[in-house]
Amino acid sequence: MLMGEKTIIVNGKKYKTTEKYLLQALEKLGFDIPHLCSHPDLEPIATCRLCVVEVNGRIRTSCNTIVEEKMNVITDSEELIEMRRHNLELILSNHPLDCDYCYRNMHCELQRLAEKITNKTRYSGKQRKREKDESSIAILKDFDKCILCGRCIQICEKQTVNVFDYVNRGFETIVGTAFDLPLSQTPCVSCGQCVLHCPTAALIEKDETQPVLKAINNPDKFVIAQIAPAVRVTIGEELGLKPGVILTKKLVSALKRLGFDRVFDTSLGADLTIMEEAAELVSRLEQSKSLPMFTSCCPAWVSFVEEFYPEFIQNLSTTKSPHEILGAIIKTYYAEKNNIDPKNIVVVSIMPCTAKKEEARRTELKVNNLEVVDHVITTRELGKLLREFGVEIEKLEDSDFDDLMSASSAGQIFGTTGGVMEAALRTANYFITGKNDYEKIDYKEVRGLKG
Repeated sequence: MLMGEKTIIVNGKKYKTTEKYLLQALEKLGFDIPHLCSHPDLEPIATCRLCVVEVNGRIRTSCNTIVEEKMNVITDSEELIEMRRHNLELILSNHPLDCDYCYRNMHCELQRLAEKITNKTRYSGKQRKREKDESSIAILKDFDKCILCGRCIQICEKQTVNVFDYVNRGFETIVGTAFDLPLSQTPCVSCGQCVLHCPTAALIEKDETQPVLKAINNPDKFVIAQIAPAVRVTIGEELGLKPGVILTKKLVSALKRLGFDRVFDTSLGADLTIMEEAAELVSRLEQSKSLPMFTSCCPAWVSFVEEFYPEFIQNLSTTKSPHEILGAIIKTYYAEKNNIDPKNIVVVSIMPCTAKKEEARRTELKVNNLEVVDHVITTRELGKLLREFGVEIEKLEDSDFDDLMSASSAGQIFGTTGGVMEAALRTANYFITGKNDYEKIDYKEVRGLKG
């Protein structure tokens, strides 16, 4: 018997589980229990009331019910099914139901549950109506699509930013900000965790696909895409392919088909970032100055330090992030080499992160009074573009990145957890010892989630 293992009875049959909460146990055992507020990254708060089951003769929400030895659970009684349907229809009664042209169409948890549980809405009446908050550069908040699940509140609290909370009472309850401030006037660092965890389109990334298409269709513009290492893996899952499929060369072909003039690898920018960061680290170590040194590659992290820990700003590296460095190279070195006016170059960064959108608008990152990155689109926005233009990426021929300069493996591992630090340590080791022996040294306590 495994430590912490308990025996529970589900629908008359005995099962063993080591899970803490009943919903997790039931899902592991193959029981599909509907839920909207529960998420593996968050503590259960039981706001949606969809995960109801019967435990020892009483109706309980399974997400926050702790598993006990020999508890008797029923998941599929007629009463439970009707109760779940009733609760879901109440949620839907205060929802716009504009699924056909919603940003999250076919990727919405509420839509998927509605399809499985009910085929009608029995309740109608007054709906909450508020204007969208489009003040943020990176994130759009649509109050009308909020189902009050509380995920964004929890995840923002987990990031110790605490932008969101429940506001008002009863029917007037919304998830809002302190003093009803627009997002742009809150401490929001645009990390995008709220967008990632939102089950509907109440929180989405600010869509930049239309200005990108406008630039592509402008014959006077030379449009260049740069791709972050993570995107070439995650785009497959976004398009419905098996998670983890590497589509690097097919993605280059797809972007060329969309009309981009050149496609570059952001890994080159990562290499340049690492050279700068490693040199800066060695210099600081030699001078015992402003240590420890923090990476500045993540714009959400930079904003977090500026907002909440300004005393550590001096510890941030002065180096730009990879896509900003590559953007600067494109609008200076590449533009001069190819005799192109930098004002006619449009650089589009394809990134896995919403905070990059805000970073691209930072005035201090301009070169020759030009923004070096004109637009940032996320993996989801890229998926939307490919679907809109009927590009079936898996059927395309392979293509190589356009040649600007080659990139090393240090730039490639930026997409992994701890990869930035490992790359910096590798390069700093080379600067100090003069030996390129990274193959002999495995920084296993740095890379991954345990570093």
